Amino acid sequence: MAVRHRLIKVSPSAVWAVLADGHRYAEWVVGTSHSEPVRGQWPHKDAAIRFQVPLGPLKLVNETVVRRCEEGVGLELEAHAGPLGTARIAIELRPWGEHCLVIVDEHPLQGAGGRLHNVGFEALIQMRHRTMLARLARLCENEVREAREAPRQASVQGASGAGHA
Repeated sequence: MAVRHRLIKVSPSAVWAVLADGHRYAEWVVGTSHSEPVRGQWPHKDAAIRFQVPLGPLKLVNETVVRRCEEGVGLELEAHAGPLGTARIAIELRPWGEHCLVIVDEHPLQGAGGRLHNVGFEALIQMRHRTMLARLARLCENEVREAREAPRQASVQGASGAGHA
């Protein structure tokens, strides 16, 4: 079972905002190139998104289904990977001071992934999660930084033009 964690220097609600946007799944999930909600209201239970996995000139189209959602706290997904089978991916958000500790736990459920699961496969999942959590952190931290800077930039622009006729 591949479990990995990362401290993301934003609030849990800021991390949840990214996870709760099905259109952004491909921005932080390693190996995907495009995602879009296809059923239900993401990230509520039984909602699904379709995503593409590019393999050279081919594009595999797969789906991820929400199996459990506790808004702002946790999300459990079942990722379908065609002939490789399915995997359970649990994402937990914990407040950690003013930041968010994100814990990802993934393991194969069905298909070839489950039958071939071994220490080597586990190491690959760990590397994938390291990259995935780094992407998620970058997205969340950049959004919060940009949101903080936007009002300052607007007030500076307004002040520079004030008093001129």
